[in-house]
Formats: sequence, C-alpha cells, structure tokens
Amino acid sequence: RALPDVLVVYGGVHPTYMWDEILRDCAAIDFIVRGEGEQTALDLMRALRWASDLSAVSGIAYRVNGQPHATPDAPMIRDLDAYRVGWELIDHARYSYWGGKRAVVVQFSRGCPHLCTYCGQRGFWTQWRHRDPVKFAKELARLHREQGVELINFADELPTGSRRMWLAFLNALIAENVPLLLVGSTRAGDIVRDRDILHLYRKAGVIRFLLGIESYSDATLATIGKGATMSEDQQAIELLREHGIVSMATYVVGFSEERDADFWRSFRHLVHYDPDQIQLLYATPHRWTPFYETVKDRQVIQKDTRRWDYKHQVLANPSVPAWRVFLWFKLIEVMVQMRPKVITRMLAHRDADYRHAMRWYTRIGRRVWMHEVLEFLFLTRREKHGPTLEAFAGKDLSEREYALAKRIPNAERPSRSGEAAIKFKANPSLVARRSSNIPT
Repeated sequence: RALPDVLVVYGGVHPTYMWDEILRDCAAIDFIVRGEGEQTALDLMRALRWASDLSAVSGIAYRVNGQPHATPDAPMIRDLDAYRVGWELIDHARYSYWGGKRAVVVQFSRGCPHLCTYCGQRGFWTQWRHRDPVKFAKELARLHREQGVELINFADELPTGSRRMWLAFLNALIAENVPLLLVGSTRAGDIVRDRDILHLYRKAGVIRFLLGIESYSDATLATIGKGATMSEDQQAIELLREHGIVSMATYVVGFSEERDADFWRSFRHLVHYDPDQIQLLYATPHRWTPFYETVKDRQVIQKDTRRWDYKHQVLANPSVPAWRVFLWFKLIEVMVQMRPKVITRMLAHRDADYRHAMRWYTRIGRRVWMHEVLEFLFLTRREKHGPTLEAFAGKDLSEREYALAKRIPNAERPSRSGEAAIKFKANPSLVARRSSNIPT
C-alpha cells in the first residue's frame, strides 16, 4: 500500500509448488522464483532492468494477460561455491542464538536422497550436493576471526550425507583451530555409520544434532518412507551422548489415527530412547507430497493455514478429541524432559558446552511450552465439524514435486554408507526417486 509501484518477488518451497494459486489470489505479488533462487533471481533482475523477454527466464512464474504462467524449470545449481553469501552486508552483532552467542546460519550441502513421504522439502533441491569442504571450513574460521561468530547453525537437510566429504570438512575445521560450536540436523543412520569418527565431530565443535525419530513403530517408519529403524535411532542417541553431543529427537504425532494407548506407548518408547531433548510435532500435510494423498479424507480442524507449521493440530483424530491429543502432547514433553537423569545431565555433565546447551534448550522449551498451552486454551480456534482435507485445500499436487518431475532411468541412489552407490530403476509411481546420487 505504501509503495504501489514496487515489484514484489516471492520465492521458497511453498510458492515453488503453489505458484498459480498464489498469483491468482494475491494481486500484490508480481513474480515467483521457483526452485533454487540464486541464478534465477539474478536473471529476473537483469530481464526487468533491460526490459527483456520474461519468457526466456527459466524458473519463474508471473501473469500473462491476467493469468498465472510459469516458464520451464531452471537448471539445478551444481557448484554451490559459485554463489557466495554476502556476509559483508550483515551486521553480525545483531544476530545471536544459543543464549547470546553471535551466530550465523549456513549450508554445507543441499538436498536429501531419502524418500520420507511427508517431507515438504524432499524434492525442492532435486539432488544432494555439497560445497568444497576446505573452502567451507576456511569461511567459517574467517567469520569467527573477523566477525566474532561463535555458533554455526546448519540449515542442511543432511550435512553428513557423504562420509568422505563430511570428514574432510571436520578435519579442515579442526586444522583452523577456532572455538566454534556447530549445531544441525542429520539422520540417525549417519551417526551410526560414523561411530569411529564421532570424536572428530566433537573436536570440530559439534555440540548438538537433531535426529528425526518420528515414530516408535517400525511399520509407521516404513509407511512414511523414513528408511530408519528403532534400533538405529536408539543407537545414534547413545553414540552422541558418549561423545558429549546433545541429541534432540523430533517425534511426530498424527501420521496415523492414534488412540490413547498409542500415546502411552510413544511416551514409553521416548523414555527408552533416552534423548537429551525432544521436540514434538504434528503431522502437517503439504499438497505436493505423497503423504497428502494418504490423509486427504481426514477432517481439518485448523482452517487458518498460517498455523500449518508443525506446532498446531491440523487434522482431526477420530479416536481421540483434539483437547486430549494436546494433553498427551504436552504431558509427554514434560514427563520426558523432567526425568532425573536429564536434569542430572543438565546440572552436572562434565562438559561445560554440553551443560550450557541443555540449560538453554530447557529454558527456551519452558517458555514455549507455557505459550502453547495458553494459546491452545484461549487463542486457537478449532473446527468441530470441519471439511475433509481435500475439500478444504484441494487436490494433491504431488506430480509437481521436483523429485518426481526429474526422474531419470538408471539413476544412482546413495548407499547407507555414503561411500558407494547402487543402481535402481526409476518408478513412475507416487514414490519419488532421486535423479542422481550423493557424490562421494
């Protein structure tokens, strides 16, 4: 409203798949950058500057005669080092995390070769790639020396995807001899794979890894394509603890229509896993994922899509009312986090960085927990007789997922070790197949 002549460009995962509906429903948005944005945004700016033919710019969407129109997909960025972060544009003193430590968010790699059906990002990056591990380590070291950065937060879906490249990065960062703390997310299988080099994780500064446990049921893990097992999950947590690395386990409610007994079993299994921290989430259906099709007939109880953020209930459970699902959700969080052994680690662990991480997470978690309880009781509106998911949100858009659109016969899929690859035939079903392998 203040600047009506300014062009608005929107990008990211959601607009990549929902470009036509966004352009139809939101007149304020002029262009959408679909997929990876670095080169596409540059091409778009040049075309606008020189009034060039927009149809020649790959990977954008805009209106033609008032109707949404998309150009062909932009090519994948293969050399991540060719598109540097403009760190000089950032006032680093304004950005902190982990209790006031100066922090940055980085990517060592992009993508994930695994096929979790519910993941909203699994097809966005199309292929796992990584930066040069030595150059990346030097960049992080320079940020510490020149800008006082203390904590590195990895935005990667799978930074450890290639054991060889991750090991090269760890060794390069250790050689830089900078006191950085590293936090990120990975898969339990990679931790188990790297049991012999976990001491290097810690020496390089890794202090926390988030692990997607998701469910206590091997059957559910297989159904959602997680590609993990309960025993592997528990093993990874134990290995991280042995090396002074905080394990944060995410656990998702709502993949199936749980009953009260299922919630009780979830609690018991989480206690058995014994993670240092937990993060409970609600299954959230993205229209471009295969998971959406499996829940399209379930009732929507949250019609405000701004709350489709994994922290609010979206779908009804016909066996357990929403208030009781929420009660189980919050009780499990408290009962797991308040166990004596967790409190003991927080107060008396031998590693000061570990104690600081545990205390910081507990303090933040306590604030969030209270906020979510108050919000549920007084601010959140839930539908008692809401529509089905398909009636509310529309048909599934899984055919738009990049992982499906870019199927290549005889593509290579990474092995569990990350050191070799096996061949497989692409399947034209809704189960996506990666278009190429993890480089090793």
